[in-house]
Amino acid sequence: MPSSKKAYNAIVKLVNIETTCPIIDLGSGWGSFVIRMARENPKRQVVGYELSLLPWLTSVLLKKALGLHNLTLYRKNFYNVTLPEGSVVICYLYPEAMEKIRNKLLLEQPKIKLLISNNFAVPSWKSYKIIRLDDFYNSPIYLYKMSEV
Repeated sequence: MPSSKKAYNAIVKLVNIETTCPIIDLGSGWGSFVIRMARENPKRQVVGYELSLLPWLTSVLLKKALGLHNLTLYRKNFYNVTLPEGSVVICYLYPEAMEKIRNKLLLEQPKIKLLISNNFAVPSWKSYKIIRLDDFYNSPIYLYKMSEV
């Protein structure tokens, strides 16, 4: 499910805390977040991981059409890859996936800078900051500074 415009704007503010590190979207779907992020930050590396063929293919075609050389899109299971050190990781995943993300970051990826999650908290972690969106559900955006988890 794509992030809303309000969620995107809140996430952008959090992403800009770390202005030069790579931005990694776990479950990039149709590319709405990564394409906007790559267009607005042409000097910054943006990476998306998506398993579903049609959304991944659509985002690849949009990337090529827009000439986004700073955007890399993988059709891979992000649980099985090594994420770049010092990255800002973005996700909008269901609770069970957030538990898997927690385990991956604790056990395999200890050098991620920030984790930003749309709507779903990481089980047993205390967030550094929570932004509540001005929407019907008062949706939360969670920021985790990995050194403080």
